[in-house]
Amino acid sequence: MTDLTNPSSTSQSLSSAGDKTPASASPPTVLRCVTGSLMAGGFAAALYALTLSVAQTFANKPIHSDNTTVINIAAAVRTLVMGIVALGGGVFAFASVGLMLLALQLLIQKLVKKTTA
Repeated sequence: MTDLTNPSSTSQSLSSAGDKTPASASPPTVLRCVTGSLMAGGFAAALYALTLSVAQTFANKPIHSDNTTVINIAAAVRTLVMGIVALGGGVFAFASVGLMLLALQLLIQKLVKKTTA
């Protein structure tokens, strides 16, 4: 722990103790970005299909109750389930688009380096 009263203390600070990067960390390549984008896109498509399936299931099975509390809780649970599934699909779709744009940026940077060299 860092000694705050003695600035010349030799103890290691907490922030520098956990800042070690793994030895296998390498800069992103176009191929890694494209394959990651395809995988994330596959997950996004699967979650989109799941979203449609869940929505269809909920639409085909309405809530049969006269109790207002039961209807409110069921509606909240259905909304929560739909929201989580849709959010997951959106996150993977966003990651897929971001990785594809990163691959495009890396490709353009490589082409610019070749033309200037």
